[in-house]
Amino acid sequence: MKIKFFTLFALILTMTAFGQNVDLTGTVTEASSGQPLPGVNVILKNTSKGASTDFDGNFTIKDVPLNSVVVVSYIGFVKQEITILNNDPLNIALVEDSESLSEVVVIGYGTQKKRDVTGAVSIVDSQTLDELKPVKVEQALQGTVSGVNVTSQSGAPGAGLDIRIRGISTNGTNGPLVIIDGYQGDLGILNPNDIETITVLKDAQAAIYGTVGANGVVLITTKSGKKGGKTQISFNSYVGFQEATRKLSLLNSTEYALILNESYANGGQDLPYPNVSNLGEGTDWQDEVLNDAVPIMSHDFSISGGSEKIAYSISGSHLYQQGIVAPKKTDFRRNTARASIKADLSDKIKMNTNVTYTYLDRDSVNDFGLGSVLFNALNTPSTYSPYDTNGDFTLLPSSSGLGIEIINPLAQIENTYNDYDLKKINGTVSLEYQILDKLNLTGRVGFNTSNSESKSFSKIVDYGGKVFDIGRSSVSQNAINDNDYSLDIFATYQNTFLENHNVTLTGGTTVFKTFGNGLYATGYDVPNNSWEFADVSLALGTGGDGVRDVSSYTYDERRLSFFTRLQYDFKGKYLFSAMLRRDSSTKFGPDNRVAYFPSATAGWIISDEEFFDDSNLIDFMKLRVSYGILGNDQIPNNGYVGQLSGEATYIFDDVLTNGTAIGQLPNPELQWEEAKKFDVGLDFRFLNNKIDITTDYFINKRDNLLITNIPVSGITGVFAPGGRSPTVNAGGVENKGFEFAINYRENLTDNLKISANYNITTLNNKVTEVNNSTGFLEAGNFSVGQPAIARMEVGQPIGYFYGYKTNGIFQNQAEVDAHPSQLALGAEASPGDLRFVDVNKDGEITTDDRTNLGDPIPDVTMGLNLTFKYKNIDFTAYAFASIGNDMVRNYERTLSDVNRLDYVLDRWTGEGTSNSVPRVTTAATTNRIFSDFFVEDASYLRIQNIQIGYSIPQDAIDKLGFSKMRIYLGVNNLYTFTNYKGYDPGATSGSPIGGGIDFGFYPIPRTYLCGVNLNF
Repeated sequence: MKIKFFTLFALILTMTAFGQNVDLTGTVTEASSGQPLPGVNVILKNTSKGASTDFDGNFTIKDVPLNSVVVVSYIGFVKQEITILNNDPLNIALVEDSESLSEVVVIGYGTQKKRDVTGAVSIVDSQTLDELKPVKVEQALQGTVSGVNVTSQSGAPGAGLDIRIRGISTNGTNGPLVIIDGYQGDLGILNPNDIETITVLKDAQAAIYGTVGANGVVLITTKSGKKGGKTQISFNSYVGFQEATRKLSLLNSTEYALILNESYANGGQDLPYPNVSNLGEGTDWQDEVLNDAVPIMSHDFSISGGSEKIAYSISGSHLYQQGIVAPKKTDFRRNTARASIKADLSDKIKMNTNVTYTYLDRDSVNDFGLGSVLFNALNTPSTYSPYDTNGDFTLLPSSSGLGIEIINPLAQIENTYNDYDLKKINGTVSLEYQILDKLNLTGRVGFNTSNSESKSFSKIVDYGGKVFDIGRSSVSQNAINDNDYSLDIFATYQNTFLENHNVTLTGGTTVFKTFGNGLYATGYDVPNNSWEFADVSLALGTGGDGVRDVSSYTYDERRLSFFTRLQYDFKGKYLFSAMLRRDSSTKFGPDNRVAYFPSATAGWIISDEEFFDDSNLIDFMKLRVSYGILGNDQIPNNGYVGQLSGEATYIFDDVLTNGTAIGQLPNPELQWEEAKKFDVGLDFRFLNNKIDITTDYFINKRDNLLITNIPVSGITGVFAPGGRSPTVNAGGVENKGFEFAINYRENLTDNLKISANYNITTLNNKVTEVNNSTGFLEAGNFSVGQPAIARMEVGQPIGYFYGYKTNGIFQNQAEVDAHPSQLALGAEASPGDLRFVDVNKDGEITTDDRTNLGDPIPDVTMGLNLTFKYKNIDFTAYAFASIGNDMVRNYERTLSDVNRLDYVLDRWTGEGTSNSVPRVTTAATTNRIFSDFFVEDASYLRIQNIQIGYSIPQDAIDKLGFSKMRIYLGVNNLYTFTNYKGYDPGATSGSPIGGGIDFGFYPIPRTYLCGVNLNF
């Protein structure tokens, strides 16, 4: 009886426990900052019962059954499910989910949820920027976004970077359009820590930008405060030092003398170094100009927060970087100040404003091309000392063997004086008015205004009879004012019809104007031959014509556009978008100012279909397809009209009189380039969203490229000074490729989290049209006096290298006699010389045997990014690879007495000794004519960034008032694996034709960093 009683009592207690309800309270915060999150949904699972958090992140739900589950969700954060075991208050920390399908993606004049996006869109978030620690924003796109390649023009502080989205499509400007918070801007003026997200539009999705979207669009969203958020202060700082990542293998003094003796002996001349025993290693000129432990530092802070109706963010930053070449003469400063305010002026009107002020200061030396500091360092013989016995810079002789352009690089640095300053303010102010519940009207004004000044001073200097000798001092200054503004007015209508038909309609107009002016002046005879007195106002002399050299320019270009976009979906799984933009631009003549740019995208979320209900593997799958026509008006101004920019002379009364004449012949039919973009993609996730895969196949066709060298009437003529043939739309380029990106994330344990991201892009580039008098365009210099070596020609990649193929080395006279004569190239061959291929099989080696020797466009690019986090320790590593890009080695002067790379030690010295490196001689040969001997495979794998950090435990920093304290160590540009002999296999001049010719690119430094992140 007792047993039955206790059993009944236990059953009653159990039923009471399961049936008990509690009042649930709690607080929701952001895990990364500890700040409260207002507006978070806390809902009982499988019911509509719940609450939203208030201003302080608090919530209350009454009468909640024990053992029930609440779902905590907020856009942009990982959803949590919590089982209610008692009535203890809940402290919930939500983690940001940058890969969430509900994440809002900026697509231009609006946003979409990530799951609804039907175009090829990639996103880089602020966490990636924080891990990479880029000096310039562009660097964060390298290896993190498929289809995007970022190349450096120089590793010098503040030097420009080139972004190429899905290849090189034009012989003109290839850089993408940059939109910062809705206005057309410049990436170079931004502090990377001010950026929330970078969105890259790669396909027809960019057609909403019409005539400026052909090269792709980069959309920047800067950080802002959160309404209802408490004030948050953050401070980020790092200091570090830089060094060169590699040195070229040059001959030391003894090796140089032996090679030079052999060269002179083979040429039948006396030995220049009869005794080499006491020469030793000599001077390593690279050590003289490349510096170690060169400082770099960055500091920034931000204050953000808000009330129920206002959100604000204020930030400031300072960056200072010296160069590894001439640190005291090459440095870069960037100071920024930014303010962002969002305010609900009423229930129907919202205001948003972002304003950024930037100050740049850059000093530089000649760091690229013939005559650059590194060019001189590589070619100056190691037998010369930097200084003579008097302590002055050593003068290099102006001999036939050293020429008249190679000078002591240390003297060159000492006598270089350059300064550039830029002050820029830019931003946007917008108002959004909710006309009806489903109809919003937005007005936005964007603006940029900048003033820059630069000054260079040429002092009187004698390098010993060189072309760089200056017998008269001069100072050149310029002042440039650039402005632009845009006015956007557009309306957005959103509605749902018959429950399942969702429509968003956007329409509006854009006015864009850019205008400015520049003034250039040169003065001579600077007082005291000194930088301190280098100012045009103080200069005592004038140019040769008796007046100061002064020039100026002014410009004013405008664009008027109308656009509309329809976004439609049925049941959220059949997606469609159509865009049309009408642009009118003053860059073109009256008959061609207006053009229309249509596009369409579509998507099918296959995983929402009923036949996917039983799938335990795939969580999400979406098929995308897009096609659109976009434009590119990034061409020189006023090409459709004639201008008096040429020179002319005429005899009046037996006196030769100077005058002006027409310059480039006008072309009133000039119009913009047209890009036809096709893309098909597939996105899917599986294994509980741990793996995310995106694939795309694209075809980009560019028509109406601007082509020069057009045949014209001999009566009109284009050969007078300043005269040029007209520019016409007569070229075409096609890019095809495949993109694949895979992301993997998993929490292996409560303490260990990992993520890995890999992407790969293939690219096939081909020129489809060059309709001018020659059938090709050419550019790119090699050595001195040789024809251009890079071409744009039908059937070939744009900018491919054009020269002679070789087939080893002549080993004996019999081989020379059996081979077609090479005399037409300048000298008859001898044993030990390069053997050129008779490509056209006509029995002789002539200029007609030149052919494709490679191109600088990579066939494949890849990025791999790894992140590990164990308890309070985090580790990240980023890598990038480029495969199939070729580069021309052009930093070696052709003169006999210059220093050389040590590969010359493997030269031909007799039959069978070498079949790859020709003999050395001072006699005339064709070995220095441009051939594949100078073209190298510049494929590389670069470890871009490694960083390890430690977050101080919260209980240890609470007393200090910090919500976060993290310290870290990092290395940027750690190592580059490559067989290329030069400094940087990824460098380029930026030119689409001739960009892969290496004159001695300034190397990107390796940077060691130590930093701290603080949140209050």
